[in-house]
Amino acid sequence: MAEFTGERVIPGQVDADLWNEHYARYLFASRLARGRRVVDLGSGSGYGTAALAESAAHVTGVEISDEAVRYAAEHYGSPKVEFVNASATDTGLEKGSFDLVVAFEVIEHLSNWADLLREAKRLLKPSGQLIISTPNRDYYAESRRLAGPNPYHEHEFDFAEFDQALRELFPHVSLFTQNHSGAVVFQPLGKTAGTELRMDRGTAEAEGAHFYVAVCALSPQIGAPTFVYLPTAANVLRERERHIQKLEGELVQKTEWLEKNIAEHAELVKTHEGLKQELEQRNRWAQELNQQLAASGERVVALQEELSAEQAAARETVARYEAKVGELEGDLAAKVAWAQETEQRLTAELESKMQELAKCVALLQQAEQTLEERTNWALTLDKQREELEARLSAVQASRWHKLGRSIGLGPKGLGSR
Repeated sequence: MAEFTGERVIPGQVDADLWNEHYARYLFASRLARGRRVVDLGSGSGYGTAALAESAAHVTGVEISDEAVRYAAEHYGSPKVEFVNASATDTGLEKGSFDLVVAFEVIEHLSNWADLLREAKRLLKPSGQLIISTPNRDYYAESRRLAGPNPYHEHEFDFAEFDQALRELFPHVSLFTQNHSGAVVFQPLGKTAGTELRMDRGTAEAEGAHFYVAVCALSPQIGAPTFVYLPTAANVLRERERHIQKLEGELVQKTEWLEKNIAEHAELVKTHEGLKQELEQRNRWAQELNQQLAASGERVVALQEELSAEQAAARETVARYEAKVGELEGDLAAKVAWAQETEQRLTAELESKMQELAKCVALLQQAEQTLEERTNWALTLDKQREELEARLSAVQASRWHKLGRSIGLGPKGLGSR
């Protein structure tokens, strides 16, 4: 079962007013469909195609929705009706094969709406007619101010734009307005002998119309009579009373809903006040913390400055210590060098004297002839040796010699006695 979504009218699923305004357009077109070949572009659920077929020779319904085509074929199929699954802007039907093209409430659903008009012109015989309708953009926007724009509409027209678009392709255009009008009906009980219609004279106003309906042709047209559709079951006052009752029920429900929402709003306001007080308390606490944090920050800055000063003083002290150590190390190196030089010189002198002593011993051995001379000479040499050894012992006993020996300086093999 197809479901009414607002895009296509489904018989039995819409209110009477909506149904009547759609169905009335097909009755308006039926007068021009008698005995003719008709194509219904955007045939939807198929009810209008079937209405046209009551007077037409044959009607082809063109619909882009395959679901709608299946629904239409199932509910309105007949030998005089054919449903085609195709786009209204590119039907694939033979050129110039129709006497009448109908396109009700289709053009506003298309972004490429100009293609619809060109396709309708292509399908028409030279003597054919196009009947097309669309809602008045200004009135439609006002009537839907609460519901919002129709999500299925791509491009809506005002009167001037609609009229200009039609006349760019069709040289002969007769424009009609379609509106709901109140009527007072006197209808006898039982069989009706006939119907007499009296309609007050007046001029239709395009700007205030609900819908625009146009009959377009490539050749001149004759006459444009007023057409009135009055549903036999209509009882406007009763329908309005029922509608008022329904609205009153909705009003009671909305009043209850409003009272509930007012109570909820009061509770929310109370909660808001509590949260506001809590927030103010937390803001004060946060402000105190900010003050403490600012004081702590100032103390940290002061400590950092003190630390920087102490670090600078420490670096200066270290520099002085390093300079003094460098000075002492230089003095120590000079004294060590002097001790080493002295030790080397005395060692060289000792070695020289030792060599001289050795020569003397050799001479003594050779000159044993005179013991006294040898002995005296030996005693003299021995005395000289003792003096040298004393001098050497004095050098070896000095702290500079010991310092040099402790760090491995001086000649090896010479020790103190």
